Amino acid sequence: MPFSFLSAFFIGGEIVDLVSSTGPVAKLVLLTLLAFSLISWAIILTKWSLLRRARMQSGRFIRAFRKAQRLQDIATVADQFRPSPLVGVFEGGFQEYRRQLGGPAASLRSLTAVQRGMQIGASEEITRLERNVPWLAITAAVTPFIGLFGTVWGIIDAFHGLGTAGGATLRAVAPGISEALITTAAGLAAAIPAVIAYNLIGNSIRVFAARGDDFALEVLNAIETIQTQSVAEVRR
Repeated sequence: MPFSFLSAFFIGGEIVDLVSSTGPVAKLVLLTLLAFSLISWAIILTKWSLLRRARMQSGRFIRAFRKAQRLQDIATVADQFRPSPLVGVFEGGFQEYRRQLGGPAASLRSLTAVQRGMQIGASEEITRLERNVPWLAITAAVTPFIGLFGTVWGIIDAFHGLGTAGGATLRAVAPGISEALITTAAGLAAAIPAVIAYNLIGNSIRVFAARGDDFALEVLNAIETIQTQSVAEVRR
């Protein structure tokens, strides 16, 4: 354990010395990659927390919906489950449902309109979940090329040092090769987490979209049951 700690300490010190000894172009490349990495990690942590809370609240909201006797009952407590995208789906349909019942006929005229309201609500919720996620794709696509630019520049600098030194010595080419290697590594270090997070977050959002469609069908079933019961009571 002490050996591992000391090894990590010395390796970290060597990396810092290597970065500090790079040229201005390499430093600019590394700062750019650092900015991309910090922004992408901020998005990753924020989205991960948001999706975790949305997943938890969605389960609770569905259980509350299935236990409720009336749609009005679940509409009253819907704000308690706000992180869940299913709340937006329900409210989109319930607003249209209440608008139709509040009209002169005081009856449900179009179930399709209620379904469209839930589709709009689902679209808005998915858009909210996808906000800033494209930046991860941009980071994954751009940062390797930024690192590659640093690599090419380091190689150019190495050949320039080789030419001015007048001899093929390690001292002449080592600084440029070091810049090339460290910018390549930095580009990959910024891109790999962004690629992984983009795919995982995108998959979670697709799961929420499918879950929203299923929940919308469940709401429509509940509304049809209510309407059937209302018609049966009127006929009595």
